[in-house]
Amino acid sequence: MRLLLVRHPAPAIEAGICYGRTDVPLRADSSSVVAGIVEAVRESGVGVVWSSPASRCLAPAREVAAAIQAELRVDPRLQELDFGAWEGRRWDAVARADLDRWAADPLSFAPRGGETGLALLTRVRTVFQSLLLAGVDCAVISHGGPLRVLGALARGVTPDLLASPPPFGAVISLKC
Repeated sequence: MRLLLVRHPAPAIEAGICYGRTDVPLRADSSSVVAGIVEAVRESGVGVVWSSPASRCLAPAREVAAAIQAELRVDPRLQELDFGAWEGRRWDAVARADLDRWAADPLSFAPRGGETGLALLTRVRTVFQSLLLAGVDCAVISHGGPLRVLGALARGVTPDLLASPPPFGAVISLKC
């Protein structure tokens, strides 16, 4: 099975702001990046497009699905990590001690009102199992966190929740 992992184009938010679950739209100048994603997915021959419900993922997913006449499956399990009280705050305004606790134990730590890395890993693992069960070449348009996990699972390695995410608009092709 071919799996295309696609990170949404750059969102319309100031750099340095934590926006995990916050529904931030795409930047106004994202049309060329979306066109590149459409072309890359078209060339791959996938039959299904999966998407996070966040508008920064869903907008390009709709364009891709329409362009290649593929089924679109919107799945809330593909949402970014919920950063709780950190959402909408500048990263440099988050207490250093809290960031250090997160870095020391990303699986167990959650910002107040947010979600642990283990919760992210668990829900994305269920998505991956659904993809394998379907057995259809597909594209997944999502966020840095879920894509890090999906990429690791597809490669058969342990997910690193603190690894750098794919760049905005990246299309990564994997075989499962």
